[in-house]
Amino acid sequence: MTEPLEKPGMPPAPVGTYRLETSPRMISTYGYFVSYQVNVDANGMNIVGDAANEPSISVDPTNGNKIAIGWRQFDTWTSNFRQSGYGYTTDAGVTWHFPGDLQPGVFRSDPVTNSDETGNFFYLSLLVNTFCGDIWRSTNGGQTWTERSPDGAAHSGDKEWFNLDRTPTSMGHGFQYQFWTGFFACDSGEFSRSTDGGATWQTPVNIPNGPVWGTLDVASNGYLYIGGGDEGSSFWCVRSTNARDPNQTPSFDQVTTVNMGGSTVYGGTVNPGGLAGQMFLAVDRSGGPTNNNIYMVSSVSPSGGGTDVMFVRSTDGGLTFSAPHRINDDPVNTSKWHFFGTLAVAPNGRIDSVWLDTRNAANNTDSQLFYSWSTDGGVTWAPNVAVSNSFDPLQGWPSQNKIGDYITIVSDNTGGDVAYSATFNFNPSRGQHEQDVYFVRVSPSGGATPTPTPTATPTVTATPTATATATATATSTAAATATPVVTATPTATPTPRVTPTPRSEPSPRVRPTPPPRP
Repeated sequence: MTEPLEKPGMPPAPVGTYRLETSPRMISTYGYFVSYQVNVDANGMNIVGDAANEPSISVDPTNGNKIAIGWRQFDTWTSNFRQSGYGYTTDAGVTWHFPGDLQPGVFRSDPVTNSDETGNFFYLSLLVNTFCGDIWRSTNGGQTWTERSPDGAAHSGDKEWFNLDRTPTSMGHGFQYQFWTGFFACDSGEFSRSTDGGATWQTPVNIPNGPVWGTLDVASNGYLYIGGGDEGSSFWCVRSTNARDPNQTPSFDQVTTVNMGGSTVYGGTVNPGGLAGQMFLAVDRSGGPTNNNIYMVSSVSPSGGGTDVMFVRSTDGGLTFSAPHRINDDPVNTSKWHFFGTLAVAPNGRIDSVWLDTRNAANNTDSQLFYSWSTDGGVTWAPNVAVSNSFDPLQGWPSQNKIGDYITIVSDNTGGDVAYSATFNFNPSRGQHEQDVYFVRVSPSGGATPTPTPTATPTVTATPTATATATATATSTAAATATPVVTATPTATPTPRVTPTPRSEPSPRVRPTPPPRP
């Protein structure tokens, strides 16, 4: 990478150049599945001319009706100036409210939301001009947010992710953990911890191998696991057993090389200005036979063409991982893209995975959201189910040639709540469909195939471990709340685009001096 995924750009658009037009909000139905538009105005209407992507979802585990989503909000597609948009629902995703941004007029990006076991929501937001982040908290289901740490006081960098310890019996219960790409950091390091709910953050430390573009999770014993890669075909699972101890500086005692069956893609056909996928890591805390299993999913390219959603698992605390398993079950075709693959683990141990998929597109770019699940710890996966209408990811770009870098899901015992970006709405003044954020509920019982059919069982193999480091019928309708349904304008087939030259594995990186703070 020669430049960061996030960088300062245009100033805010002048007042009066956006939010002048509205149209009915989009409700897009596909078989059993209904996608509801999230980024709507105060009257529940679509805002014509804006853009929204990179949604991150949180669900109250004590009340599934309460859900919040954060996203990158572009008030006008003519500018790349983005803010920290957020929306909430109190009726399980049918009706959404978009009060605005965390800090209107402040250049923010890379939203990450999460929740604790009692239903408090947290929102990590990056200040693009400095690569510094801060944590916000909501105690009312995402309706209002309070900044926990002062602007930029959570350290951070691009791209940052965070998680927290939700196990009441854990030594580190309530601790928050954050890691980011060290190339573009606020000050130093790649990892930081908060022991007081995000109010203060400790001096960052380095992570072995400097993993990038990945996520982290906490096991029921308080052990912390980080999954990431090197921008190419190398991936790692990194463990800390003492991050849970408030009296110790976090260090990392296990680094395991993981074979994901391919390479990370930046600049692919379906998302030219961004990633085809990041590394998502989740830990099973079900308390059953699969308790503390570690799962990793990433959309990777096996041979330099399109991408597949690949899955691996560890049943021994991250010491070894299984051979990579291809979740998308369509015939192998290097022209097809299965991108933004992500996963979540339900309290009962079921694994849910969703991704965007071009398998049904003659042009290999028009995409649908697909879903699969596993009830045996990832050994077998259910046949894939399409859960959304098709859309063109190459439309609606807000002065950026991408539809973001990720989507997210949170699972419960009966299904999963998904936040994703799509281009179902049509903007007549631009002559294109526009990027918006959508919510859809997926579940094994709600799809065309209610009972999982086992697929081939992958062989579990030991992976070399590095020396421990000391330290149905598709219909789309646009509908205003409580008003008649209006048929959406059909999506035009895009002009074929030149496929970018596949990225080769990068040379070993020399860590640069962090950029000076403005």
